Amino acid sequence: MSEVKKIATRMSYGNALVELGKEHDDLLVFEADLGGATKTTIFRDVFPDRHIECGIAEANMVGMAAGISTTGIVPFVSSFAMFTAGRAFDQLRNSVGYPHLNVKVGATHGGISVGQDGATHQCNEDFALMRTIPGMVVICPSDDVEARAAVKAAYEYKGPVYMRFGRVAVPVINDNPDYKFEIGKGVTLKDGKDLTIIANGILVSESLQAAEMLAKDGINARVINMHTIKPLDKDLVIKAAKETGKIVTVEEHSVIGGLGSAVADVVSEENLAPVHKIGVQDVFGESALAEELLEKHGLDAKGIYNNIKDYLNK
Repeated sequence: MSEVKKIATRMSYGNALVELGKEHDDLLVFEADLGGATKTTIFRDVFPDRHIECGIAEANMVGMAAGISTTGIVPFVSSFAMFTAGRAFDQLRNSVGYPHLNVKVGATHGGISVGQDGATHQCNEDFALMRTIPGMVVICPSDDVEARAAVKAAYEYKGPVYMRFGRVAVPVINDNPDYKFEIGKGVTLKDGKDLTIIANGILVSESLQAAEMLAKDGINARVINMHTIKPLDKDLVIKAAKETGKIVTVEEHSVIGGLGSAVADVVSEENLAPVHKIGVQDVFGESALAEELLEKHGLDAKGIYNNIKDYLNK
């Protein structure tokens, strides 16, 4: 059996920017002293005159991008999720969100899989923060194919977009001719009738593996890749709730305010089904290998499987 192809979505981000840059002269990339990590140096090496290094000044970077976006330029601001969603929240809210400017945020190193960088750099709050900004689109792609498609869709969308990309390499699962990315439209990867797993980001592939493990126990789980947290695909969520009767959300984010909360909001409005949230349980991360952290927090395939089995047995 051939080895599964794995690519970090932060690498996909850098490559997608270059692809777009060749097609669109109005695309500029802003960086805050982390280009090597966010992979925007890939863009800088091809388009040095359209790459702006702002230094360790994320708030200023967002303000600069907001201003230049009013001239017709499409700026992509790039840094770690902790420094964009966290440190520059004020500027994203007031300088980008409030006037609804055409600024795109490429936030890398989201979630606990940042690994050894530790709790200060592991942002498990970004979905919650960005969801609260009116008009902000929030996307977390699951693999290389989806990440590159998301960057292209973000460029074409008129308005602010927040995209989270990961540090670790993840399996390519969307490399098929039928794949189509559309903002606000989830993708059913596996059908099932006993429950629905709704996941995003690097945990989509883990959820697919967990579903295979559940199938060996006679549990037929539907798996949905909900790459867009806002606007959420409400119709797909409602359909799954009605047809399977149970919803389990899986995300590399706090169980407070993220994908699980967005799904629960929709399901509770019509009292359709119980929602069980799997994610980071209101704790800070810590310094360790990404694989060790995912296992400790029950966010690898085995952990997701065990969590769902415990939930179903209650």
